[in-house]
Amino acid sequence: MSYLPIQHVLKTVPVGTDVTIKGWVRTKRESKNAVFIALNDGSTINNIQAVAEAGQLSEETLKLVTTGACLAVTGSLVESQGAGQAVEVKIASIQVYGPADPDKYPLQPKRHSLEFLREIAHLRPRTNTFSAILRVRHALAFAIHKYFNDNGFFYLNTPIITASDAEGAGEMFRVTTLDATKPPLTEEGKVDYSQDFFGRETNLTVSGQLEGELGAMALGKIYTFGPTFRAENSNTTRHLAEFWMIEPEMAFFELEDNMNLAEDFVKTVIRYALQHCADDLAFLDNRLKEEEKTKKKEEQSELSLLEKLQFVISNEFVRLTYTDAIEILVNSKPAKKGQFQYEVSWGVDLQSEHERYLVEKHFKKPVILTNYPRAIKSFYMKQDEESSATPGPTVRAMDVLFPGIGEIIGGSQREDDFDKLVARMHEVGIEPETMWWYLDTRRFGSAPHAGFGLGFERLVLFVTGMSNIRDVIPFPRAPKTAEF
Repeated sequence: MSYLPIQHVLKTVPVGTDVTIKGWVRTKRESKNAVFIALNDGSTINNIQAVAEAGQLSEETLKLVTTGACLAVTGSLVESQGAGQAVEVKIASIQVYGPADPDKYPLQPKRHSLEFLREIAHLRPRTNTFSAILRVRHALAFAIHKYFNDNGFFYLNTPIITASDAEGAGEMFRVTTLDATKPPLTEEGKVDYSQDFFGRETNLTVSGQLEGELGAMALGKIYTFGPTFRAENSNTTRHLAEFWMIEPEMAFFELEDNMNLAEDFVKTVIRYALQHCADDLAFLDNRLKEEEKTKKKEEQSELSLLEKLQFVISNEFVRLTYTDAIEILVNSKPAKKGQFQYEVSWGVDLQSEHERYLVEKHFKKPVILTNYPRAIKSFYMKQDEESSATPGPTVRAMDVLFPGIGEIIGGSQREDDFDKLVARMHEVGIEPETMWWYLDTRRFGSAPHAGFGLGFERLVLFVTGMSNIRDVIPFPRAPKTAEF
């Protein structure tokens, strides 16, 4: 290499070594005796300081060394006289690759709002906050692939263009090559999709689960990790129109096996981030502490970011049924005092405030809820045997609940009984004939199997301590937002 990454220089290069470092100027400071340039190349949250004696660099060069400019600096690595750094580079020469006009470059060294940075998402990775987030995101993605590979899973690429609505998960983005202004019509006046590229109506996928099940019923254990799309008009801090999903599916797994895997999985990938992103997470921890100071006391988190991550990996997850959780919530102080925004009773879909109460107030541990009412869950979930212990029919579903975020994983044992699955399809208005390929896995060699889904951005949101999901993906896609 013609240069060494700054991370490598700071950690392993001995003092006295001649080095070439390259990166973007974060700050430049001049004194009577010297010029100090803070350089960062994205390999670490830490800058390296390059120092030149006063008069050593020409005025022409100095004018080009401004915040945002890209430089190559050659010099000797020496012990630093300044606080906060062990070494610095004594400059021998500078090459300016690309200047940045200080009157136009929007990332001057001052505090910028997250809202402003979303408007310049093409430049925000150059900030400390977003470079840290993207390095953590990378580490988590690598840890996910490593975890499944180490545990005997096969990576399955499920289709992005699909003709099925996986689970009725929401509005879908249509994929078509037909003329948008004058599409061909049938005799009934409807769009004639038989003339479209695929000869039928197709959409961007909302989930790879159903195809993942097909893979699991042949390969045993598979996982998907790919983009998914939901055309919901949700302008919230928790929703994106384009996001990434991790969806393992396992043959011969039942509900208990599914819960064990989900708990081990999230603990392992969070532990990996703590081990490999210590500097970035320390920075994000301090950032969140400063942000918390601006909130009302009752809105402040009891745990810092690093404490929250340790909380998850250090505690056994509490496991209880939806029915037991409802009883706890109905008898809780917030319910009795009318402090919940949403009322709670058996049969309702729990809201984030209910889930967080269970995790943060009642158990003070991560929670896995199981055996939800059938009516609020998807058609493919394994139906429980009827029991007098619950007010209504339930399914072998599970949700993993985390502090500060509520549900982070949703999954279930899948219905492997052909007749029950077909009956449930009719019940929810799905024509079984349209999913003949899915039903074939129940016709031919059906087996118990289970799986779950984890929205990758939800995981990154939790691990980085950010509050808006648009800040943990490089280029967010949301209603009226498709720039870059």
